Amino acid sequence: MTDTNYRPGLEGVVAAETALSQVDGQNGRLVIAGYQLEDLAAQASFEEVCFLLWHGTLPGQSELEEFRTSMAEFRVLPSATHSLLEQAAHHKVSPMDALRMAAATFDLDLGEGQEIDELTRAKAITARIPPAVATYWRYLQGLEAIGPRQDLGRSANYLYMLTGLEPGPATVRALETYLNTVADHGLNASTFAARVIIATESDMVSAVTGAIGALKGPLHGGAPGPALDMVFEIGEAERAEQYIRSKLDRGERLMGFGHRVYKVRDPRADVLAAAAEAMFSTEGDMHLYELAKEVESTVLALLEESKPGRNLKTNVEFFTALLLHGIGLEIPLFTPTFAAGRVAGWIGHCLEQQRTARLIRPDSRYVGPTDLAWVPIEQRP
Repeated sequence: MTDTNYRPGLEGVVAAETALSQVDGQNGRLVIAGYQLEDLAAQASFEEVCFLLWHGTLPGQSELEEFRTSMAEFRVLPSATHSLLEQAAHHKVSPMDALRMAAATFDLDLGEGQEIDELTRAKAITARIPPAVATYWRYLQGLEAIGPRQDLGRSANYLYMLTGLEPGPATVRALETYLNTVADHGLNASTFAARVIIATESDMVSAVTGAIGALKGPLHGGAPGPALDMVFEIGEAERAEQYIRSKLDRGERLMGFGHRVYKVRDPRADVLAAAAEAMFSTEGDMHLYELAKEVESTVLALLEESKPGRNLKTNVEFFTALLLHGIGLEIPLFTPTFAAGRVAGWIGHCLEQQRTARLIRPDSRYVGPTDLAWVPIEQRP
């Protein structure tokens, strides 16, 4: 007898009510705490988006300054985190593995033998993800770590700690827009993992560490790098059609196109396309941007021709790859940088879940045997 309540992967099951984001896949809309993504991402600072997701309203000027200053104070990593990252670099683990390990240490110096306020933990976690990623990346390259600068915003400081150079304003704005764009996106796998953990009355560090573990999986974290590889392999706009037709004829997937939620164009793609154009036009290689746009146009036309009615449109990965490459990040840093944005949503969902005071405990359906007889070990084959 079929159990009509069973939904593999919990697909279609509503497990939480949230005021943080609304994902409208049918109409290609993403609302962040009441604001259209297009209005918020390109104008707000990342700290404003954090405040919005954690408090339900945008901050005033004095609130923002206090919030930004208090978060920046946590950019210095605990000494144990540095030691751990040095050891991880010695073993050449992936940046996502290093971030998962480091995240579990982010509250080591927040207070000995005393209760730590969860909002304090939240600020420390959010402030420390970018320095941890930058520090590990430098250790992995055999370079010395660079200390944080309190006079720089969160995004600018991240790029400074990676390179030792103060980034230009267009590059900082591009990264800020990207982090805002990916800050929250419904009850995705990593966000659900965070809510499940915090619902047990565990702590914020444990919840975010679990979320990072979920994000590491390629079915969730995605693969924006290959979308850019395709653009580089094409090289010149006149080669695009032949190259893409060949991939479609071989039945290969075109990375950066199609989305399981969005049945029309992913709204995040438009936001990141505009951010990429603004950055490349002032501080980057405009030829690369124009090539990517030509490739995108060709792909969309050929997908409509070969798969009519499927509505396989540009997704967030295509312009993520272009934007992060233009900012100067290498592909192994793409997913950790995504985590530096999504942490705002993870924490927002944790705070929301804590207010419900409800354990998340779905049922399972047993499909194994029920009539086995115990056999002593000496009689087993």
